[in-house]
Amino acid sequence: MIRIDRYILSQLLVLFGFFALVLVAVSWINRAVVLFDRLISDGQSALVFLEFTTLGLPRLITTVMPIAAFAASVYVTNRLNNESELTVLQATGSSPFRLARAPLYFGLIVFAMSSVLYHFLQPMSLNQLGVREAQVSQNATGRLLTEGTFLHPSDGVTFYTGRIDEDGVLWDVFLSDQRDDAEGVIYTARQAYLLRSGEDTTLIMVNGLAQRLNNQSNRLATANFVDFSFDISNLVKTTSGQVPIARNLTTPALMTASWADLSASTGQSIGTITEEFHTRFSRPLFCIVAAMIGFSTLLLGGYSRFGVWRETGVAFALLLLLDGIGSAFQKPVRGDPSLWPAMYLPSLVGILLTLGMLWAAARPGLFLRRRRVAAA
Repeated sequence: MIRIDRYILSQLLVLFGFFALVLVAVSWINRAVVLFDRLISDGQSALVFLEFTTLGLPRLITTVMPIAAFAASVYVTNRLNNESELTVLQATGSSPFRLARAPLYFGLIVFAMSSVLYHFLQPMSLNQLGVREAQVSQNATGRLLTEGTFLHPSDGVTFYTGRIDEDGVLWDVFLSDQRDDAEGVIYTARQAYLLRSGEDTTLIMVNGLAQRLNNQSNRLATANFVDFSFDISNLVKTTSGQVPIARNLTTPALMTASWADLSASTGQSIGTITEEFHTRFSRPLFCIVAAMIGFSTLLLGGYSRFGVWRETGVAFALLLLLDGIGSAFQKPVRGDPSLWPAMYLPSLVGILLTLGMLWAAARPGLFLRRRRVAAA
């Protein structure tokens, strides 16, 4: 690699890191707000929130990598063009194919990073995330034992306790069950206890009042009780174990596993497993295409004092079109696994478009001569 390639490659990598950081930060904030509200309302600590968001980062990074690679390629190519560096290189005899060497190296580096994420880090993080979600869902006390706060462990259910003693006694308990549209029930008790038996969780309320409202007849019935047990197992659903679905397995494990047995144990179709497997190869390849599309489109447009908004728009439209082609074939592959080669079609079309634009950029007088012939 000569010095000019290292110079262009360094700029591409710096801008790629910047755009990837910005895109990941924006997407992370949008998802973290929803996750924070759900976990904190369930009584989880901030450490659990940080753990969950960290485990979700590999999947988020893989989503933004093609966009960041495209943005870095467009920005660097535009800057090199505005500062006449590309003009000087072309004047010294460098062809468009020679200038595309640095963006190709850049695309290969992004491809390698994306491959590591898709084949190893993302499946491992998703598997660990599933384990932690199962552990959190089994923690009934973490979802119900938060004093002084109205909690919503399930749709239509509201729980409140005023104080919790060190021995686990709940004081001033309020439980509203509005899951039945025909009838709503409100329980209030002076004391309550949580009992766990296997996978069943029971709330024992002592010295309380039950108020039952019939929404159809609009009649209220009340009853005092000395002790009353309420099964809350459905409110704190537990998971005895996690099924190793295809997306939670690393690529080597997925390659050595029997897809028929995996389909039988997980309930996923062979097509779904096939689509997951080939996505891990086709999406990293698309990172190379994204980088090369951005470079070749702006190189074909050349220099203009009005800017490169038109070329940038065309490049972005091509990127969306190729991504749309890939998304359109996901569902057919799930239905028919033999169609898996279609998942590599966006990368193949993108490579052909790149080669065609570089070939046209190497012949700047081609279209001019055709216009002259047509005018004559």
